[in-house]
Amino acid sequence: MSSSNADLTRFWSHKVHELSPYVPGEQPKLNNLVKLNTNENPFPPSPKVLAAMEAQLGDTLRLYPDPNATELRQCLAGYAGLSADQVFVGNGSDEVLAHAFQALLQHDQALLFPDISYSFYPVYCGLYGIEKDEVPLAKDLTINVADYQSPNGGVILANPNAPTGELLGLTAIRQLLTANPDRVVVIDEAYIDFGGQSAIELVPAFDNLLVIQTLSKSRSLAGLRVGFAFGQHHLIEALERVKNSFNSYPLSREAQAGAIAAIEDEDYFQHTCQANIAQRDKLALQLQALGFSMTQSYANFLFVTHAHMAAKDIALLLRKRGIIVRHLTSSPRITNYLRISVGSSSECDTLVLALKALL
Repeated sequence: MSSSNADLTRFWSHKVHELSPYVPGEQPKLNNLVKLNTNENPFPPSPKVLAAMEAQLGDTLRLYPDPNATELRQCLAGYAGLSADQVFVGNGSDEVLAHAFQALLQHDQALLFPDISYSFYPVYCGLYGIEKDEVPLAKDLTINVADYQSPNGGVILANPNAPTGELLGLTAIRQLLTANPDRVVVIDEAYIDFGGQSAIELVPAFDNLLVIQTLSKSRSLAGLRVGFAFGQHHLIEALERVKNSFNSYPLSREAQAGAIAAIEDEDYFQHTCQANIAQRDKLALQLQALGFSMTQSYANFLFVTHAHMAAKDIALLLRKRGIIVRHLTSSPRITNYLRISVGSSSECDTLVLALKALL
């Protein structure tokens, strides 16, 4: 018999009481909203993706999908210049990251990652009982790989970093890998296609490197939930062991077909990436003209601050005008910054006009 006065959390496990869950970007259900808070791509997916997915909507949906995603892994391997046994796929890069935390980063020593980075990293540490050491970014909010040479249980870096958008070059990543030969280094490349050089080319040379990517950002497929990892076979095998102890069928038939079509449509991918980059650089100049300063972003967002108006006030006033940006408060160092996704040309124009009126 239940009671309204009873502590219903008594049913929770001890671990659940301790968790501080990840808070995703707001997804408001409002019409005519300029939504610049979750780094979604303003371009639609490739038409070839939609056609490939539609072709799967038939009698075969009564059958399980390929648990090994064989064709997709072969496609990704060919794209990356690796073999299929060096590729892992999962239900979005967040799931791939979760498997990596459990399979490769759960050791006696602390996991190293920046104090300002993707906020899922400390959440996974809490979930899997992993000790963490959050390494402070430099004063200019960049990462110095020399800070990641202390004894550790692994290293994970978002590159470009989120929410700053700053990029590490391959020389710095090689230095990081060489300094940590007995620990796995995970490079989380959710935004790499917007101006960086992927560390995938380093996979054959380093047995401690795992590179994770996603179709959510540069391929306009955040709703499809497809992520993947590249690494030498022994690292991929560890991820497979966790995956097959958790969910053997993470990707549906439609997701696998759509992902293959997205990878194969290189022309559409290059066109939309270049358009995003051009829009980002244009918006950066427009915001600088309005008195904003910002980090050097190689992602599909800008990380900005204004000298004369508080970030929280700007975010609130923009919201009243139907424009949503992300005000992050995870660290005192960034409470006066806003993360602004690069939207369509018309969305960015609307943002700039609103900021001109406010400022």
